[in-house]
Amino acid sequence: MPSRPKAAIKRVPRSPSPSVPATPYDLRLLFPVLFLVGIGMVMVYSASSALALKKFGSSYFFLKKQALFALVGLMALVAARHFPYRLWQKLAYPAVVLVFLMLLAVLIGWGHTAGGATRWLRVAGFTFQPSELARIALTIYLAYSLSKKSDRLREFAIGFMPHIIVLAMLLVPMTLQPDFGSVVILTLLTGIMMFAGGVPMRHLFLASMVLLPVGIYLLVSAEYRIRRLMSFLDPWEYATAEGYQTIHSLMAFGSGGLWGAGIGKSLQKLFYLPEPHTDFIFSVIGEEFGLMGVTLTVALYSLIIWRGIAIARQTQDLFGALLSFGLTTALALQVCINMGVALGLLPTKGLTLPFLSYGGTSLVLNMAAIGILMNIGTVTWNRRR
Repeated sequence: MPSRPKAAIKRVPRSPSPSVPATPYDLRLLFPVLFLVGIGMVMVYSASSALALKKFGSSYFFLKKQALFALVGLMALVAARHFPYRLWQKLAYPAVVLVFLMLLAVLIGWGHTAGGATRWLRVAGFTFQPSELARIALTIYLAYSLSKKSDRLREFAIGFMPHIIVLAMLLVPMTLQPDFGSVVILTLLTGIMMFAGGVPMRHLFLASMVLLPVGIYLLVSAEYRIRRLMSFLDPWEYATAEGYQTIHSLMAFGSGGLWGAGIGKSLQKLFYLPEPHTDFIFSVIGEEFGLMGVTLTVALYSLIIWRGIAIARQTQDLFGALLSFGLTTALALQVCINMGVALGLLPTKGLTLPFLSYGGTSLVLNMAAIGILMNIGTVTWNRRR
C-alpha cells in the first residue's frame, strides 16, 4: 500500500503560547487590509476624478461607488469571519458548478462587454466578474479535495487528474472570454496548492510539459497577444500602440522620485495612463507618493501574506491549512502580477490590485477571503489555548 505523501505545508506543533491575540479579529491581518482599503479610497478618487468628471459630470462618481464596495466588503469580511470555515467543505462542489455555469452564461449572450472583452455578468443592475468568484471557489475545492484524498495523492487517477479536470472546466470558458490573466493565476494557484498538498512532483512536471505548448499556442494564436509580447520586450518600439501603457506607467514611477509629486498631482492620470484607477493604480501611487509610498504599499501586502502563511502553518486541520495557504497564494499572485505589469516586468494584463484598485467584485471577494483567514486563525488559537 502506498505511503501517505508528505504535504509541503508544515504545521507547527501545539504550543501553550497563543498564535493570535485574544480579540475577535486578528489585528495583524485586519490593520494592513483596512489601511490598504483606506489608501485605495484616496487613490481611486485621485486617479479617477478627472476621468469621472469628463464621462459622468461628477468627479466623485468612482469614489462613491468604491465607498459602497468597501462597505459591502467590510460586511463580507465580518460575515466570513464568523462563518465556520469547515462548512466551506460542504460548499466546495456546488461553488465550482455555480461558477462554471456563470462563466458559461457570460459566453452564451448574458455577458457584459467592456474594454474589448466579455467577462462580466449583469444581474438586477449589478455587474460582477465570475472569474473573481472562480478563484475562491477553486481554492475551496482544492483544499477540500486534497485534504480528503491525502492518503491517495500519489495515485495519478486520484490525486492528480480530478483536480486538472476541474481546472480545465473553468479555464476553457475563461480563455474564450478572453481572460488570459485569470487563466494564468488559476493555473499557477492549482499547481502551487497541489504541490503544497503533497501531489508528487513527477505528476506536476508532466502537467507543466503538457500545458507549456498549450500556453505557447494561446500566446501566439491571437495577434494582439503577440503584439503585447513584442511591446513587453521593447515598449518604446510600440510607443503609440501596445507599449503605450507600459511607457506611461514607467514615466509615472520615474516622475515620483523618492517622496512623490504629492497627492492629487499626478500628470499621467490626466488621460495619459489608461485605466489609472484600476489596472495601473500602483503607477499613480508611485508618481504621487514616490518610492516611500511604493515601499509602504509593498510592506502592507507583505504583512498580509506573512500572516496568511503563518495561519496556514499553525493550523492543525489539513483542510484549514490548505484553505488559508490557497487564499494567501491567490492574493500574492494577483499582487505580484499587477505590480509586475505596472513596473514593466511582465506583459500587460488586465488585473486589479487587491484592496486598492477600483472594482466591486475584487474588493468584496478579497475582503471575504480575509474574513475566512481570520476565522481559521481564531479557531486555531482557541484550540491551542
